[in-house]
Order: sequence, then C-alpha cells, then structure tokens
Amino acid sequence: MSVKIHYQNTHFITSAPDIRALPEDEGIEVAFAGRSNAGKSSSLNRLTNQRSLAKTSKTPGRTQLINLFKVTDGCHIVDLPGYGFAQVPLEMKKKWQKSLGEYLQKRQSLKGLVVLMDIRHPMKDLDQQLIFWAVDSGIPVQVLLTKADKLKSGARKAQVLKIKKDAVGFGGDVSVAAFSSLKGIGVDVLRNKLDEWFAPVFADSIIEEIVEEENLDNEQE
Repeated sequence: MSVKIHYQNTHFITSAPDIRALPEDEGIEVAFAGRSNAGKSSSLNRLTNQRSLAKTSKTPGRTQLINLFKVTDGCHIVDLPGYGFAQVPLEMKKKWQKSLGEYLQKRQSLKGLVVLMDIRHPMKDLDQQLIFWAVDSGIPVQVLLTKADKLKSGARKAQVLKIKKDAVGFGGDVSVAAFSSLKGIGVDVLRNKLDEWFAPVFADSIIEEIVEEENLDNEQE
C-alpha cells in the first residue's frame, strides 16, 4: 500500500543551535546538507512548492542554525547549516561544523541524507567527507547536482554520468541526480527518494491500524 505524501503541507517547526535544542529524537528525519552556496534553500522551496519555506539569502553562509520542518506525522526534513564558505570567520565556522557533526553522529532518527552540490563544482573535500561519513554509518545518500540549468543538456548528462561513476567509490547507497530549482529538473527524483525513506513511518501506522481492528473484532466476538 503506497501513501501519497503532500510535500506542499510541509511547515517550519523550530530552529536550534545544536541537537540538545531539537525536539525528541523520534520518527524519521531526512537531512539536507551542502556548501553554503549550493542552493539548499531553493531546493527545499521547490520540493514543497513554497516560495519562502526555507529562507534564501544573498549572503551564503548566513544560515547558522539547524532548521526542522514537519512534512507529516513522524516525517521531518532537517536543513543543516551550510559548510565550507570561505568568508565566514573561523570561530563561527568551527561552531557550525561542530553542530553539524553532532547532528550527523548522534541523531538516531536520521534515515537519509541529501547532499547538494553545484553541478559545475561538485565533490569538494567536505562533500566527500560528508558522504564517506554517511556510508560508514549505513545512511543512504541522494546527491543532487544543483543549478543543472546552467549547463546545456549534453554537458549536464556527461557531468551526471561522471559523478555517478565517482559515487561508486564510496561503496555505499549513494544515488546521483541533476537538479534545478529554477527549471524543476530532478524534483520528481527527489520526491520519490523521500517517499522511499519516509515509507517505514506509514508501514508502522498501517500495522497498528490492522492490530487495532483485529483486537476490536476479538472483543466483539
């Protein structure tokens, strides 16, 4: 039984400086991570068909907090602080990277990681470190090569093919797709991947309903 997830109903829950300020560690969370100029906010807005769900800024690196969004009961999206932006002061960068690392290592409800990177400048060192960490932790990864509209079709396909080959070297569950918030390229791929990762929540609720119905039938007998 498949369940239709209405991503347009996604809404903001809270911002937290670290995992201790987040709500209880339960349900399923899918995290979005990437360099500060990778187009993370735009991708979340496009996914949910909302213009300003995630705040976009002309100054990359401004998002310093872990932002939590509710998709539906038991399903959340987490917008992690952007990393790797050179103009951010070192102390601030260390603080962000600490909260990012803490979340990735300690949050039990994290079941999928979307790593965004500019299709023209993919697989920087920090991107690769993040993917290696996820693979080591058994967490599946969806790489989105953003701003795909900046390349012509042939060059875009060639870049996706190259990164798919590179991704094999990580040795885990790493998928790669082109993405454009502007043109809508790859939005269906992203939604299908999130549907797959969120599916256990609905499976559990369906089982609970069946058990409740059986108990009710037994009581009536």
